[in-house]
Amino acid sequence: AFSPNGRQVVSGSDERTLRLWDAVTRAPLQTLEDHTDFVTSVAFSPDGKQVVSGSFEKTVRLWDAITGATLQTLKGYTREVTSVAFSPDGRQVVSGLGDRTVRRWDAATGEPLQTLEGHTDGVTSVAFSPDG
Repeated sequence: AFSPNGRQVVSGSDERTLRLWDAVTRAPLQTLEDHTDFVTSVAFSPDGKQVVSGSFEKTVRLWDAITGATLQTLKGYTREVTSVAFSPDGRQVVSGLGDRTVRRWDAATGEPLQTLEGHTDGVTSVAFSPDG
């Protein structure tokens, strides 16, 4: 995923890490390590200051994109997290799960806001509309 200013890229991998890259020079900037299983999805916040990641370990993590520190770990999932996204204002995170649900969280507090049910199989992709 590209940062909003297009200068960085974040990637997630099967080696349980995220990497931040310089989009111009292609040089690695830092490696973020805290997940214990495959990283399945990553996204930058609209201001580029945070990164969100989902993993097979059944968590969503929010990271400081500058320091690489873990800011929040969102737990309570029963299956793997397959997709993550920030809301356009950066205040919320949404996640898609292998348990057929979509969950919405407060990005600042880590509090769950809503669970959407209705899929008959795992959710593979989530996104917010541009107006939230």
